[in-house]
Amino acid sequence: MRIFPQFRHRTPSINPPPSHLIVGLGNPGPEYAFTRHNIGWRVIELLGRRLQITINRPECRGLVGIGSYHGETVLLLKPLTYMNRSGISVKEAMRRYQLTSEQVIIVCDDIYLPLGKLRLRFKGRTAGHNGLGSVLETLGTDEIACVRVGVGEAPPGQMRGYVLSCFEPEEEATINEAIDRATEALVVAIQNGFESAMQRFNR
Repeated sequence: MRIFPQFRHRTPSINPPPSHLIVGLGNPGPEYAFTRHNIGWRVIELLGRRLQITINRPECRGLVGIGSYHGETVLLLKPLTYMNRSGISVKEAMRRYQLTSEQVIIVCDDIYLPLGKLRLRFKGRTAGHNGLGSVLETLGTDEIACVRVGVGEAPPGQMRGYVLSCFEPEEEATINEAIDRATEALVVAIQNGFESAMQRFNR
């Protein structure tokens, strides 16, 4: 069963065109909403609220929101393709809005970072993350800016169950702070460039 509608219309005329495509990786459905794997969605949702961009328009096999911030047109995307096929949605958005890989920022969870730690990198590496792997493979490049949010290390042999689990009550304060800092990092990246965000938030 498809969970996204099909569209057949031309690329929308947006002036100025989007300068940033910021993608939060996650899985659709209420059962996944607060899992470790959906940190990307939670960051994008908070970013949308901060920038007053509503992410509710079904396009590009996902939900998109478009708005302006400090003179920059920003496109936010939540793929609805499920994690392992995230690249399909990202590629459709890039083609539809005529964007290059240099304009894309991916937000995702990272089980190899301590809980709540951020890592910003220009060059993507999958580190076993199927969603990011789908994006890099579909786009045919690893030159993608990425904001990773640490969700803690998975117990041996339990990675799938771990990333699809919810945070423990004692972890919530830490992860909420991390979501807030990741959102702030994206705002800095929009205003001053991704390198500036790296210098500030990779401490």
